[in-house]
Amino acid sequence: MDSSEHVCPECGQPVETVIRRYKTLGAWVPRWVAGPCRNRECEAYVPEDAADSEGPEDPENQKAAELPGGSGTGGT
Repeated sequence: MDSSEHVCPECGQPVETVIRRYKTLGAWVPRWVAGPCRNRECEAYVPEDAADSEGPEDPENQKAAELPGGSGTGGT
């Protein structure tokens, strides 16, 4: 894994590291990526409240949570 700090490609300010997931061979695998820029003077600026309104990151996981039992596996 990369241990260096992520920076905004537009302004060069440090940004937080966020975890995204991708599916490979049937398993969800974490990937650490640069988060949104919080510098108000930057062109890539994203307000803090805008990140919360994006919705669920994983639509498949959202569907599984809506199924009876919550997991979508059919188990007990």
